[in-house]
Amino acid sequence: MNTVKSLLLSLALALPVFWVSGVVQAETADVALTREAQAAITPARALEMLQQGNERFVSGKTLPRDFLAQVRQTSTGQYPFAAIVSCLDSRIPPAIVFDQGIGDLFVGRMAGNFVNDDMLGSLEFATKLSGAKLVVILGHTECGAIKGACDAAQLGLLTATLANINPAIEAVQGDYTPRNSANAGFVQAAAEMNVQLSMKKLLDRSVVLREMVDKGELGLVGAMYDVTTGKVKFYK
Repeated sequence: MNTVKSLLLSLALALPVFWVSGVVQAETADVALTREAQAAITPARALEMLQQGNERFVSGKTLPRDFLAQVRQTSTGQYPFAAIVSCLDSRIPPAIVFDQGIGDLFVGRMAGNFVNDDMLGSLEFATKLSGAKLVVILGHTECGAIKGACDAAQLGLLTATLANINPAIEAVQGDYTPRNSANAGFVQAAAEMNVQLSMKKLLDRSVVLREMVDKGELGLVGAMYDVTTGKVKFYK
């Protein structure tokens, strides 16, 4: 009996948990977020959950997940805690790099991770109507879309897509020579500026999102994913 108790205690101590407004919820592989759990998460806590998830990803200690169980649990509703605006790049799957499961994140993807009215409307749905507590504008290093914009690339409809990044290219200050994709420093400066301007455009363009941020109902952060390490750096 003592051996059984010791084993159960060891398992309990090994199980990752997190506190949500005084309620302990197990971060198990089989449990999708519920409406009550989502409501209890603050914007600050949502950011912590992403930071901790990325730390697990980088350290190779991701949580085991029963995705089929989460499919069943989310079949009648979804309660994500954050919305990620990410680049189309195949190397940055947000749910994986933040070690999250099915039903945990809204993800909007666009080459160059900029925001337009379609993306902003989607974010209004994700937050105001569906309860997500945090919006993350996620850029990344070695971004092909940023490089294309730096070089004023011309290709079908992609030309118009990359034009959305031009304000970031033009806003980069400093003695960068040349100001094209051959200069890695300039490309990265443009990627970071693109995140900052996307955050600003979100607040300037969307009354719904701005009011939620002003009331403390919604958090907004920028982030940069390093494709060589898997690490995400957050900034406001």
